[in-house]
Amino acid sequence: MLKNLKRLINDSTKPLVIPGVYDAIGAKIAQKVGFEAMFQTGYGTSATLFGMPDYGFIGATETIENARRICSSVSVPVIVDSDTGYGNALSVWKLVNELQASGAAGMFLEDQRWPKRCGHMAGKEVVETEEYVEKLQAAVDAKQSKDFIIVARTDARATRGLDEAIERAKLYKKIGADVVFVEAPRSIEEMKKIGKEISGPLVANMIEGGATPILSAKELHRMGFKIILYPLSVLYANTFATLTILRELRKSGTTKKLSKEVVTFDQFNDIVELAKFRKMENRYKKL
Repeated sequence: MLKNLKRLINDSTKPLVIPGVYDAIGAKIAQKVGFEAMFQTGYGTSATLFGMPDYGFIGATETIENARRICSSVSVPVIVDSDTGYGNALSVWKLVNELQASGAAGMFLEDQRWPKRCGHMAGKEVVETEEYVEKLQAAVDAKQSKDFIIVARTDARATRGLDEAIERAKLYKKIGADVVFVEAPRSIEEMKKIGKEISGPLVANMIEGGATPILSAKELHRMGFKIILYPLSVLYANTFATLTILRELRKSGTTKKLSKEVVTFDQFNDIVELAKFRKMENRYKKL
């Protein structure tokens, strides 16, 4: 899986569109519909584990445990949102080793000050460059395979301006990041500037209702972006569906009206591979 992700990122002929997932069933669905890689979202992890916002409530334990569940459920590469690394350079070194042991193919590491928050929320701050560089170098040193991908993310656009964010991204790439990510540019012009001034693979973060304009994967690829990330689409769609069916159940006492809006019993069993486990069960009964 590590080599697959590196190959996908190095393929300059097309963009790599990656959905965000936050649990094993979502990961299995993403793989089933044909995505070649996926992203474990910290925003979604915080929301689904605790019912709380992406505001620094999850730590290394929750991130690693969730990564282990997700990575073991699919056979495509998973990149894990690792926030700020949950501590100092040594904490990051330990985190990277544990993520690799969990089966992760890569990680995002950001330069926000803790407690961090979603990159499209107000009030975030960034650490000084020197502090982040220590963490990033520790992450690079902890790589057990050259194919493990480190995405260096800067949130400096919001507090220090676009020019500093671009300079930070260039530095992070020089230190050893495989991919760089300038979070939350506010216009198409800013996105074009990022794509023009920074060489190497770039991330475009497409959040519905967020600070950055939503553009097609082809448009973004032409600007110079390689990874087109949709981190919250699944979470928002599932939340909408849950609100819809629960409101109907509360109102009418039945879900019959929405029977065509849900998967069937058999369809769901196919997603979780019930037939495979029945076959295994029958095999062991014959022993």
